[in-house]
Amino acid sequence: MLPYEILIGLRYTHAKRSNHFISFISIASMTGIALGVMALIVVLSVMNGFQQELRARILSVAAHVEIGGISDRLADWQGILAKAKQNPEVLTGAPYVNGQGMLTNGSQVRGTLIRGVLPEFEKQVADLGTHMKVGKLEDLRAGEFGIILGGELARLLGVARGDKVTLLTPQGNITPAGVMPRIKQFTVVGVFEAGMFEYDSGLALIHMQDAQKLLRMGEDVSGVRLKLVELFRAPFVTRDLAQMLQGEYYVSDWTQSHSNFFRAVAIEKRMMFLMLLLIVAVAAFNLVSTLVMAVTDKQSDIAILRTLGAKPFSIMKIFIVQGSLIGVSGTILGVISGVLLALNLETVVPMIERALGMDLFPAEVYYISELPSKLDWNDVSIIGTVSLVLSLLATLYPSWRASRVNPAEALRYE
Repeated sequence: MLPYEILIGLRYTHAKRSNHFISFISIASMTGIALGVMALIVVLSVMNGFQQELRARILSVAAHVEIGGISDRLADWQGILAKAKQNPEVLTGAPYVNGQGMLTNGSQVRGTLIRGVLPEFEKQVADLGTHMKVGKLEDLRAGEFGIILGGELARLLGVARGDKVTLLTPQGNITPAGVMPRIKQFTVVGVFEAGMFEYDSGLALIHMQDAQKLLRMGEDVSGVRLKLVELFRAPFVTRDLAQMLQGEYYVSDWTQSHSNFFRAVAIEKRMMFLMLLLIVAVAAFNLVSTLVMAVTDKQSDIAILRTLGAKPFSIMKIFIVQGSLIGVSGTILGVISGVLLALNLETVVPMIERALGMDLFPAEVYYISELPSKLDWNDVSIIGTVSLVLSLLATLYPSWRASRVNPAEALRYE
């Protein structure tokens, strides 16, 4: 048998003069909490999806960890890679050569980052091969001086596969007329689109041996790129490798090279959580007014219960039960609807687009043309807990007011 406080609290939740299960104002409070919880879950899921998508696109070109040498030169990269692989969290690695240059095609001139890679190693470290729009990574062959351009860079230069571009590098030749930049003609063998403007507009790939000849590096490379078992362990692996190598090397990871970007995303997510939490707070404030009205309406009932021996704390529990039922119901409805919407967002958004007759995320404008969603159950549990706590806190003041009702005053005109 349930305590009478719970039974009366449940009974008070029903509308007294209505056929509805819950009174209009209780429904309004419950709906506000449900909408706030649902909005929080969906928005945070979308932000998680964007963060995951952008991280994947960045890491399709960047590496989890990079080991570089002093003055951007690293000798015996095979030995360095073998030492790095002694760490059980390192899967594989690939050498690279970095250089600055200018690409020209007719009157079009663009500055670019030149990266020399070994295709058979590079495809094990990065997922750039999956972003190739024209050609493939294996089309880069030593001695053939082929080049793969970012999609935006190729568009700005006005070139396509098979066209010729001229590369100028600052490693100049000394002539009687002075220092002249080195000039080499390359053939475009591929175009990639990583979905990040930084790479699509400013990165060009060539074979590592061609880069070594062009930049006069001999057998040296700029560094080694590593792929890890778990990318989020990169800072710890970086620290371990720096201690293990004990040489004139610098070791960095993706969280350092793109720290400002990911920190901005994290701050934006935190601020969005706090802003949307105000919706739940407003709904909880509405719950306060609902219970205050209920206490005013039930003063005679409270007085009768007090005369029958009910203690003030028992009166408090009655209205805490009433308010908590509204808060719990709203939270459960919000969690269920938010989870369902977040899991099916990729289906819901096209339906909305068809209903409105417009494309919300046109591919020619946005790199990410679909609304990604990644449901994080930790976020769901935090949102649900915060909603329940706010709902519970909202019941305390009205319940305390109910416990302070004077039976004599309440029954004076009854």
